[in-house]
Amino acid sequence: MKKMSLAAAAVAGLVTALPAAAQFQKPGDAIEYRQSAFTLIASHFGRVAAMAQGKAPFDAKVAAENIAIVSTLAKLPLTAFGPGTDKGHGTEAKAAVWSDAAGFKAAADKYVAAVEKLDAAGKTGDFAQIKAAVGETGGSCKGCHDKFKEK
Repeated sequence: MKKMSLAAAAVAGLVTALPAAAQFQKPGDAIEYRQSAFTLIASHFGRVAAMAQGKAPFDAKVAAENIAIVSTLAKLPLTAFGPGTDKGHGTEAKAAVWSDAAGFKAAADKYVAAVEKLDAAGKTGDFAQIKAAVGETGGSCKGCHDKFKEK
C-alpha cells in the first residue's frame, strides 16, 4: 500500500511538472483555461483592490486570503499562450503576444514579480503595504493589457 501511495505521488508530481501546453488536447482548451484563470485572478484581486481604494472596508484576514489565491493562480494562465492559441474561443489576446514574445514574457515576469510582492504584503496584514502592492500589481496588469489584450 505504501508503494502504491509513493507511486501515485510520483505520478502526480510528474503531471504537475509537465508544461501546461502539453496538458491541452486542443488550442481551444488552452484558451478556455487561461480565460478561466484570469477570471478567477480578477475576481480575487478585485476584492483586495476595492479595499485598497476604500470602496470596501479593509479586513486583513480577507485580504490575505484573496491575495493567497491570486498568488497561487498567477502563473497558470501564462502557460496557456502556446502555438495555435491566438484565434478562436473568444480570445482577446493580440497578435503581439506571439510576434513580440520577448515583450510579452517581460510583461508577464513583471506581473509575477508584482504578485510576489503583493503576497508578501498580504502576509504582513499592513494596509499601507498591501495598498502599495495592489497599485504595483494593478499597474503590471494594465501594462500587459494595454499592449497584449484587445479592448
